[in-house]
Amino acid sequence: MRPTIPLGRVGGVPVGLNLSVVLILAVLILGLAFGRFPAAFPGYGTALYLLAATLAGVLFLASLLAHELAHALVARREGVEVAGITLWLLGGVAELKGEARSLGADLRIAAVGPLTSLGCALLFLVSSLPLGGLAEGTLLYLAGVNLVLALFNLIPAAPLDGGRVLRAGLWAWKGDRTFAAVTAAKAGRIFGYVLIAAGLLEVVTGLGLQGLWLAVIGLFLVNAAAAEEAQAQASSALQGLRVGDVMSSPAVTADPDESVFSFVGRVLLHSRFSAYPLIGRDGRFAGLVTLNRIRALPRERHAATRLSEIACPPDELPLTSPAEPLVELLPRMNGCADGRSVVLDETGRVAGIVSPSDISRAIQRGDLRSYAQRGADLR
Repeated sequence: MRPTIPLGRVGGVPVGLNLSVVLILAVLILGLAFGRFPAAFPGYGTALYLLAATLAGVLFLASLLAHELAHALVARREGVEVAGITLWLLGGVAELKGEARSLGADLRIAAVGPLTSLGCALLFLVSSLPLGGLAEGTLLYLAGVNLVLALFNLIPAAPLDGGRVLRAGLWAWKGDRTFAAVTAAKAGRIFGYVLIAAGLLEVVTGLGLQGLWLAVIGLFLVNAAAAEEAQAQASSALQGLRVGDVMSSPAVTADPDESVFSFVGRVLLHSRFSAYPLIGRDGRFAGLVTLNRIRALPRERHAATRLSEIACPPDELPLTSPAEPLVELLPRMNGCADGRSVVLDETGRVAGIVSPSDISRAIQRGDLRSYAQRGADLR
């Protein structure tokens, strides 16, 4: 779901298209221009059908963008950082770097998306009233699609918006955010399996190949819900920990001007680490070199390439401090650093690194702490 075609910023939020959108947009336009519209509104030329279908496709993408942008803007207002919005094969996704800090914020972020889609449906419906024929049919189609989008997203199953609303309700009822998130994710997995079964049943009974589309959506929901459940359990195990509690320190550093060849022979072959901060002559952090980035460089270029040329620059890295809560760092640990974060002290100098292995160890210890606590309670 990474954006491959940047569209700029809307309301300060980066927006991009995944190439899969081109596929779904082409299928939608061709289906409307040569199927739905000619059957429902005969008598128009092919060019008009194509024009109406293209307009419907573009406005449909705009509706998806409005839905995700509503999530993003409300999330930012609630203090949650937004990495960007990507429109892709199955719709759109607003990537939030963190979780809402309160039940009310969680509910507002979740509910605004379906409400926006309902607003779009009403707008298209009202706009169609003074029209007739193909123009009216195009706007009514968009009204119907947005209504379906709103209702589908209100199904109480994560990662759909309705699952977020369910999570907020369970959080209010039980007072336990982890229980609420895990329960909503399990509901999402069940719903995903139902869609997969329904889609495959539709195919094998000869009702149509569109059942494959249901199955694909169901598979996505199952995988996304499983990831959310794992994240909720991990966040519970890491609750109360700070970055300084789990970081690997001291970090093995390198000179940005050293050649890759020299660094491999001098350090990499004799070290157990796979990420190395670069420290400039002024003592400041200048980037991060990872084992994967070195391996991606052709060996014939090792001698002539400096480490700084293949490093992740500081402005593209998830930087943190020893005092930051670990659960707030987790959503930012992505990008060019292969899932690692560099820890800087109050002077801006490197204090350590947080890697996926550090997080894994912390989760395992958290599970053991919970086990030990339950045993103590039983005694």
